[in-house]
Amino acid sequence: MIQTISPIVEKKVLSDEIHLLTFRSKELVQNAQPGQFLNIRVSNAFYPYLRRPFSICEVNNDTFSILFSIFGMGTKTLANAKVGDEFDIIGPLGKGFTIPPKLDYAVIVAGGLGAAPFPFLMSKFQDGTKIKSFIGARTKELIVTYKLNNALIATDDGSFGKKMTVVKLLEEELNDLNNYSNLKIYGCGPTPMLKALTQLCLSNNLDCEISTECAMACGFGICQGCPIESSNSDEYYLVCKDGPVFNIKDIKI
Repeated sequence: MIQTISPIVEKKVLSDEIHLLTFRSKELVQNAQPGQFLNIRVSNAFYPYLRRPFSICEVNNDTFSILFSIFGMGTKTLANAKVGDEFDIIGPLGKGFTIPPKLDYAVIVAGGLGAAPFPFLMSKFQDGTKIKSFIGARTKELIVTYKLNNALIATDDGSFGKKMTVVKLLEEELNDLNNYSNLKIYGCGPTPMLKALTQLCLSNNLDCEISTECAMACGFGICQGCPIESSNSDEYYLVCKDGPVFNIKDIKI
């Protein structure tokens, strides 16, 4: 875990809803793994006080990016920041995705801003790994396709792609995916989506890891504020320390 003061080096507005910020920190980039996250102090003032967690979206040489939309004062502060502004960042935090030594087919399932950790993950796949992305959101304006390959789209209201949930879209494609023995599914998105994805993958005996969402404060296990129930015992994991990425067989969601 590293604490660093990192400057913004680039800002992009991908849509009216989605922002991409790129920071510079060689040390942080050298230690980051796909699926890990950062805890960013967005202001030196009393409010907003708590750091905000963000998935590492992308790394490139000595820079890293986060992807977000404006939900409250913290993300509004980030969206209004200027190139050159510096932020106190702790990271990389948590446990990320695992990639099997031989992976023929990787399936990405993203709901809304659940697309955020996947550009970094996809950059780590071996040459020859086939990739298909299933991307969903409530409406067209919330769809995020940033650097996601071979994408199929679903929206709840039918304004873009098929009118269905992203998990239902994946279910329609299962026959084709079952032709691959070395296949793994990676999911990130709202909890209801992750529940549906877990049920689908367990029912079809599919290897799947999900990046879970949870409100958190410290980001590294001290406050005990982000529990998630283990499926193997009466104990609990901490999303910030034991996750945020879990194999679906290990947790109750």
